[in-house]
Amino acid sequence: MTARDFSVSGQTVLVVGAARSGVAAARLLARRGAVTTLTDRKPQIPEAADLRAAGVRLELGGHVMASFAGASLIVMSPGVPPDLPEVARARAAGVPVIGELELASRWLRGPIVAITGTKGKSTTTTLVGRMLEASGRRVLVGGNIGYPLSAQVEASTDDTVHVVEASSFQLEATQTFRPWIAALLNVSADHLDRHPDLAAYAAAKARIFANQQPRDWAVINADSAEATRLAEHVPAQVVRYAVENTAPAEVYAGRGFVWHRTSEGDVPLLPLAAVQLAGRHMLSNVVAATAISHLAGATGDSLARALDGFTGLEHVMEPAGARGGVRFVNDSKATNIDAAARSIESFDKVVAIVGGKFKGGDFADLAGPLREHGRAVVAIGEARPLVRRALAGVVPVVEAETLAAAVRRAWDLAVPDGVVLLAPACASFDMFVDYADRGRRFKEEVQRLITEA
Repeated sequence: MTARDFSVSGQTVLVVGAARSGVAAARLLARRGAVTTLTDRKPQIPEAADLRAAGVRLELGGHVMASFAGASLIVMSPGVPPDLPEVARARAAGVPVIGELELASRWLRGPIVAITGTKGKSTTTTLVGRMLEASGRRVLVGGNIGYPLSAQVEASTDDTVHVVEASSFQLEATQTFRPWIAALLNVSADHLDRHPDLAAYAAAKARIFANQQPRDWAVINADSAEATRLAEHVPAQVVRYAVENTAPAEVYAGRGFVWHRTSEGDVPLLPLAAVQLAGRHMLSNVVAATAISHLAGATGDSLARALDGFTGLEHVMEPAGARGGVRFVNDSKATNIDAAARSIESFDKVVAIVGGKFKGGDFADLAGPLREHGRAVVAIGEARPLVRRALAGVVPVVEAETLAAAVRRAWDLAVPDGVVLLAPACASFDMFVDYADRGRRFKEEVQRLITEA
């Protein structure tokens, strides 16, 4: 569906959820002529005055069933569960329900490059944006990172490449969303507090390919068995990338370069010396971004230029300081067990701060990385008992009531030459506003510890 045949002018549209995506969708709908209502259970939101000035009606402090039943269209913010009772009743009554990503994509004029996966989405999306910009393309980066897609619609042109980080929450509510290039980085247990099981979570991720056509591209991580399985029957042309299982991959890392394997021989795309990121999983993100950007027309020179000075995103394997011989690393964005495992494997003599609001999975999956690379674990948050039960027989596990206490206990355990690594493997909402708040607080506590020294 394109901007030519999708209109909401004069329609009654209800947006559910007043987080950043829902707010952006409400503003967009009002500009496009819809009679727009934004509903949220929160009693107030900071954007209220601006939204009312833009013509958006607000229903805060609870949902009104009549608004759901009377809507011509319901647009869901990705943070809102799809089985919300009011939404379920409206859907049963025949009211169409779509997500914010789906809504915005119907009005985009330029091609879409979409990236999903359990871990690495933000880094890969950011790198693709940098690589395409360095090659001279007009690029807008957003979705689950930065600006919501709805905030990009008015700036969309035929020659704009929209580089979109897409979460499972966003993809599960898509119907016509069709990326020109769609990438699946990996799939492991995550968000099982929202999705009923791993199969449902994986199916939501796989929707990134659902509407592609044979002239589109699907970029698949050959190192991920689950990603490979989910891409077995995609309608698009498949390009595989790898850093480990390189034999079947068209784009792979080895012998000092990222290579493109062709019928006429291997072509170097990017020197590995240009990569300034720590960890094998971060190299995988670079190779993924290289494969995607190469498909989109970026040249080797622009690929390397994009990496110049790029040392990673905040809260992703971020150096946070040192005291004596102990280094501190902030990987607060490692919000699932697999991401935490990859983080632990990137260092030696690790004292890992693990815990928070449990999202599913098995902490015992950290046992292998901790046996090889770990020195101890400091458990925090609601998941403390689960962490201790799973890992106490692997490395010493101590508990801390606060992040400040955790940083100090971890430093004691890491002396004289270890690495204190915040790799929570959990959501942050039991103790913090979000993962970024958790990461900032960690860095503050580290700096306080260093200053005291």
